[in-house]
Amino acid sequence: QVQLVESGGGLVQAGGSLRLSCAASARTFSVYGMGWFRRAPGKEREFVASISQSGADTYHSDSVKGRFTISRDNKNTVYLQMNSLKPEDTAVYYCAAQYRYRDYVSRVQVIDEYDYWGQGTQVTVSS
Repeated sequence: QVQLVESGGGLVQAGGSLRLSCAASARTFSVYGMGWFRRAPGKEREFVASISQSGADTYHSDSVKGRFTISRDNKNTVYLQMNSLKPEDTAVYYCAAQYRYRDYVSRVQVIDEYDYWGQGTQVTVSS
């Protein structure tokens, strides 16, 4: 069982930055690929970014590429650095963990393939 706790959300003006954190309780954090997803009001949950077990491979959605960066450390935490925020980035952001056999990130992300989810953290970007 893996517990994930997100933090770092808040209210920010357009063009600003936020850094989200996700702390994992897993003993063997290194076997899990990690992902960030978001759900905007009235929309379905969508993929934002993912990182492989070692951190060597990352993949970002086109909507955030060049603005957001996913990373992880060896202390059971994954991060999402969000720069140049736009009002359309407003959403609840979720951290997720996926047990993977290979140290890479699939370019076809399937939400249901993630095994564990956090409760989410709200990000609001004002115009």
